[in-house]
Amino acid sequence: MSVVGVDFGTLNTVIAVARNRGVDVITNEVSNRATPSLVGFGPKSRYLGEPAKTQEISNLKNTVGSLKRLAGRSLSDPDVQIEQDFVSAPLIDIQGQVGAEVTYLGKKEKYTATQLVSMFLSKVKATASAELKLPVSDLVMSVPAWFTDIQRRSLMDAAEIAGLKLLRLMNDTTAAALGYGITKLDLPTAEEKPRRVAFVDIGHSNYTCSIVEFRKGELVVKSTAYDRHFGGRDFDKALVEHFAREFKGKYKIDIKSNPKALVRVQAASEKLKKILSANQQAPINIESLMNDIDVAAMMTRDELEALVDPLLKRAHVPLEQALAEAKLQVEDIDVIELVGGCTRVPALKERIQKFFGKPLSFTLNQDEAVARGCAFSCAILSPVFRVRDFAIHDTVNYPIEFTWEKSPDIPDEDTSLTVFNKGGVMPSTKILTFYRKEAFNLEAKYANPELLPGKMNPWIGRFTVKGVKADSKDDFMICKLKARLNLHGILNVEQGYYVEDVEVEEPIPEEKDGEKKDPDAMETDAAPKTRKVKKQVRKGDLPIVAGTSSLDEASKAAAAEAEAAMIMEDKLVADTEEKKNELETYIYDMRNKIDDQYSEFASEEEKTKLKAKLESSEDWLYDEGEDATKAVYIAKMDEIRAVAGPIVQRYFDKIEEERAAAQAAAEAEAAKKREMAEAAKAAAMAQEAANKPDQEMPDAAETAKPDEVTEPEEK
Repeated sequence: MSVVGVDFGTLNTVIAVARNRGVDVITNEVSNRATPSLVGFGPKSRYLGEPAKTQEISNLKNTVGSLKRLAGRSLSDPDVQIEQDFVSAPLIDIQGQVGAEVTYLGKKEKYTATQLVSMFLSKVKATASAELKLPVSDLVMSVPAWFTDIQRRSLMDAAEIAGLKLLRLMNDTTAAALGYGITKLDLPTAEEKPRRVAFVDIGHSNYTCSIVEFRKGELVVKSTAYDRHFGGRDFDKALVEHFAREFKGKYKIDIKSNPKALVRVQAASEKLKKILSANQQAPINIESLMNDIDVAAMMTRDELEALVDPLLKRAHVPLEQALAEAKLQVEDIDVIELVGGCTRVPALKERIQKFFGKPLSFTLNQDEAVARGCAFSCAILSPVFRVRDFAIHDTVNYPIEFTWEKSPDIPDEDTSLTVFNKGGVMPSTKILTFYRKEAFNLEAKYANPELLPGKMNPWIGRFTVKGVKADSKDDFMICKLKARLNLHGILNVEQGYYVEDVEVEEPIPEEKDGEKKDPDAMETDAAPKTRKVKKQVRKGDLPIVAGTSSLDEASKAAAAEAEAAMIMEDKLVADTEEKKNELETYIYDMRNKIDDQYSEFASEEEKTKLKAKLESSEDWLYDEGEDATKAVYIAKMDEIRAVAGPIVQRYFDKIEEERAAAQAAAEAEAAKKREMAEAAKAAAMAQEAANKPDQEMPDAAETAKPDEVTEPEEK
């Protein structure tokens, strides 16, 4: 089972995996730790992630970004109109959903935002699988806290189309909070005052502040506030507007009339902004921007801050809202933890620090904290990993109410109820009770539509409760419905059942020792006293038919089939390109070797024939062979090998002979050395034996006269 966490960002996506007793952020095919959240379409295949970024400027009308912010939205939503400024492909309406019209395989195609997200998630799946060297099926993905039920369902559908199972959709700041808290060993106990941390996450398009309370083994999100249109791209946009005016006056060019020039200035502005975060001034230089005109300009950090002053003046708003909703003061916050790439902007850091009046903390990796938190969450949910228990209590961002049809038998019945209140704990389950004699419907919707992003429809779902009927006495059936706001932040009526009031006997609790007993009462072994009480006993289930914004199974299956076909097409194109490159490399390699390495192994006739074949193959490759199929490239390679094969074989036969001769010589040398070593060893042993005194074998004379002492001769 794979344990993968994905920070699905507006600009870039970061993938983290749990392994080796920790969490690693993995790199993509070009060794980057973040993959561009882009999908592009070409005449032969799609471009996903890095390839989409590479071809973006040359293929603007067929490249789609801001995928996350389009999911679950309609074209008429004012938020989507804002996104069109950041998406180069034309956005269209597809059966009430926003989508994009692109040219793919030479034909005009329309894809919904859900399909576009599923395409990108296929890329995420492939990247993670390549790194882990095993199939990836389960993951936890982050979303902005302000996402509604319809947006979350869209992402769930996209994951399913891509062949992925989302174990949890997790709010960005909650994921960062989990990554912060699960590694801390000094969190207060249940009896102590909790540690309160403000997580300030400012990314490419979104600004969120969450107040989180930590105790040992758990985190509780007290409040979350946000500004949906505050991020790095808004700083970039201010710079682009400034340079558009400057270049119009200085170079007499209008970059807004040229989409490619505009994208190049956006890229240069983003780079400039990053340099100014560390330096007081920086230049911008773009060669041949448009009409063969080179442009150059200089900007200081003070000038940038003046440009984005209207943005900076809004920096305190989410912080104030988060504190107010948590019912806390600035002095109640123990730590201010910053995440998100845009928190590197010095002016933003200054304003946040000034608001809280205490130093900021940067213990988390600003770009990777959310992905790491998602990977930890995935490890907690996975049965394969053993992770320290850590409970996560998120908060309900929008109040949800249920409405239902009035029963004709209950004229004064209320027909609506707010079931999940803003600020309540999520996930959460509520039991709703209805008295009915026939099947009935109820609807769920957001109670305060004005709180929702843009002009989103507050409707969540319609649920029909079947199998309801009056009993034999024409009394109401007592219906119980289990409504659950699950860990994804998605609402469902999960279960329906009916109960009956049944009279049962239960024992009366005995008097406690401290209570006064009657002194005249006799101690007996009488049976315990009981009393009759009415209790509700579950009698059976009620079928529920749900209608929500999720795709039906047939639509998901069709989309999954289309995605699988596109993946196969992409693979075929990649394989074809690989075979084409292989053929080109083989032609050049053989041409270099025929007069050098293979020269002595080929006759002049063979050389002439091979050179002619190489030349004709090269001419074909750069002419009609530019768009050939994989099979044709393989056939062309085989044709060259048929001519070159005998020459190459002779070369390798010679090499093999030389290798065998060298090996035989080496073996003979080794054998000779062994013989010499053994001879030297034998000689050494003989010499040692000759030099050793003979103690074991005394001469016969000594043995014959053991007591005789030989005196020295007289001179």
